[in-house]
Amino acid sequence: TKTDMFLPFIVLALWGATLANLTCLQQTDLKSLIAYSSISHMGLVVATIIIQTPWGLSGAMALMIAHGFTSSALFCLANMTYERTHTRILTLTRGFHNTLPMATTWWLLANLMNIAIPPTMNFTAELLITSALFNWCPTTIILLGLSMLMTA
Repeated sequence: TKTDMFLPFIVLALWGATLANLTCLQQTDLKSLIAYSSISHMGLVVATIIIQTPWGLSGAMALMIAHGFTSSALFCLANMTYERTHTRILTLTRGFHNTLPMATTWWLLANLMNIAIPPTMNFTAELLITSALFNWCPTTIILLGLSMLMTA
């Protein structure tokens, strides 16, 4: 059947997203962290594009647009942080909120958008993707849930 033919590719895309999330947990370099986060989001997009459902395609398109705005903001903030500290290592940028509180506010907002909290566009997109994948094949919720759990 159709499910049996496409399921290995969907599992591969979701597994890639999960591994990218695991890699994010070990990152100390700021730009690498943002890049691996992007890889995990694109794994969700690939898995959803494979199933070709209207909700899935809408979710994939919304996630790509939202991710474009969010990752651009994160890379912009990473560059601003690098220009002031001359390092991209996360542990060396501690205490930055004391010197630049407004930058810390922007970091918080960009990171909250990246982890897809309501009412951001990322949340809507991930909700559409989750619904589409679950309706298409309920067993995909295992890897999808694992990936989303590690993202948050």
